[in-house]
Amino acid sequence: MDSRMQPRDLGQSRRRAKIVPFDAAVQHPERRAKRRAPRDVTPEVRVVGSIDYAILFIVAILVLIGVVMVFSASYQFANIRFNDPFHYLRRNVMFAAVGFFVMLFLANFNYELIRPLSTLIYAISVGLLVMVIFFGEDIGGARRWIDLPLIGPFQPSEVARAAVIFMMAYMIEKYPKLPRNFLGIVFLAGIVGIIALLIALPGGATVAIVTTIIGVGIIAVASPFFWRLLVVGGIGGAGLAGFLYWQYTTGDGFRGSRFGAWLDPWSDPQGFGYQIINSLYAIASGGWFGAGIGNSQQVTFIPEPQNDFIFAVIVEELGFMGALVIIILFALFIWRGIIASMRAPDTFSSLVALGIVFALAIPAVINIGVVTNTIPNTGVNLPFISYGGTSLLVSMAMIGVLLNISRYSVQRK
Repeated sequence: MDSRMQPRDLGQSRRRAKIVPFDAAVQHPERRAKRRAPRDVTPEVRVVGSIDYAILFIVAILVLIGVVMVFSASYQFANIRFNDPFHYLRRNVMFAAVGFFVMLFLANFNYELIRPLSTLIYAISVGLLVMVIFFGEDIGGARRWIDLPLIGPFQPSEVARAAVIFMMAYMIEKYPKLPRNFLGIVFLAGIVGIIALLIALPGGATVAIVTTIIGVGIIAVASPFFWRLLVVGGIGGAGLAGFLYWQYTTGDGFRGSRFGAWLDPWSDPQGFGYQIINSLYAIASGGWFGAGIGNSQQVTFIPEPQNDFIFAVIVEELGFMGALVIIILFALFIWRGIIASMRAPDTFSSLVALGIVFALAIPAVINIGVVTNTIPNTGVNLPFISYGGTSLLVSMAMIGVLLNISRYSVQRK
């Protein structure tokens, strides 16, 4: 007999191996399978399907509401300023049509192809923001626009907001340790900070703050230090509020005056409180169902009613129920966007989807808060509804990317 088959060695091999009784292995094969299968592991399958039609429907309704309300809010003002009551309507319809084309194109354009372009998009955005500082057009006391042939005023800060989302998602996926240590978080914050600083320099401090919130939100979600970053963000917000209050009490600074108008709009009814007062009058007169489209009385008193304060016109003309419909639509969009992010197949697409939700939900919350005087006046428009070609095009382009991501989901068996 071979020395390797000696009883002593066979006994040692039996002690080293787990021997399943013959009857258990034959009569109960499922037990054997359970022993072999890894525990607490649920297989995942990448599913390619149709886009999230709920998001598409919500955005289409919001854009159509925006087209109608921009015309209702602007036709009197446009007739006085341009001798053409359809001036803003015509441009808004054009941008909405182009926006729908861009959105549907990107919904069928694989987001994977955007990933390697993230750095280039970021670099182009930085270059455009630098151009605004030196060659930008001053409108309303802020230099945020570049006048382009055929297009007209173009706002690079809107593109930069999307660039921050793509760049942050790309860096976090490529270097997953970045949001897990202090130096990595500082590096990611620097990516956001460069864009925010370039936006703020020519007079876009509010847009810079919104961009910063979006970037920090992405870092917080990707980092294991979510609650610590949330506390830091709260401290930063409290510091900003304290600075504004100090400016208000000392009477120094434009933003301090706006902060004072928020505390008491009637303290400066012909100055910084003028918009807020007329906005509150419009909301108060709306009632449950409003005065009807085109019947706003306060629209002639609100400066540029088709822009930042269009929600006040909506409440006056469509009432509380109309305002509630818009709020519900934005809430549903946030819900569906978060679902798309949770089901996304990789880190890049998940963070991009979440960043797009941040980029559209945060301005909506801020705009409604400003119009109702819940927060100080910031000059942030209402996505999909306020007039603004660049904002509408970029917002719908981001929705196209979100719709494309929603096609590629990971589901558990």
